[in-house]
Amino acid sequence: MKVILLKDVKGLGKAGEVANASDGYARNFLLPKKLVMEATEANLKELERRRAEIEAQRAMDKAVAEDLKKKIEAAAPVVIESKAGEGGRLFGAVTSKDIADAFYNIYKIELDKKKIVMDTPIKQEGPAAVELKLFQGISAKLKLNVVAK
Repeated sequence: MKVILLKDVKGLGKAGEVANASDGYARNFLLPKKLVMEATEANLKELERRRAEIEAQRAMDKAVAEDLKKKIEAAAPVVIESKAGEGGRLFGAVTSKDIADAFYNIYKIELDKKKIVMDTPIKQEGPAAVELKLFQGISAKLKLNVVAK
């Protein structure tokens, strides 16, 4: 089924694009969640009419992401407190939600925990860094300092 993406859908495309999705996926998941609309003749004409708005929104999102990248990379390391045992080994691990919450508490800027990329869980006390995927092609390194409570 041909659909017009209203929002970015992982594995399918970006908002404003026309994509092919399987009938079941489109009818049972994408359409009820209002992530897409059917690619009818009228909807395609509406998409062409709105193309400039979509591009302007994308440009604005990119500018916001670049500004956020500058703020993140200029920021001091975010301190995260966690319970630790002998040798600085943490009880559990530091999660992306912990990182987003700690960043918000310090800088009052919300980070989407889904955009925090952690290759391996942080299970050791000390300095660390995680990557943030802010926008297509824009990523930033966030410095962390994990300390024991």
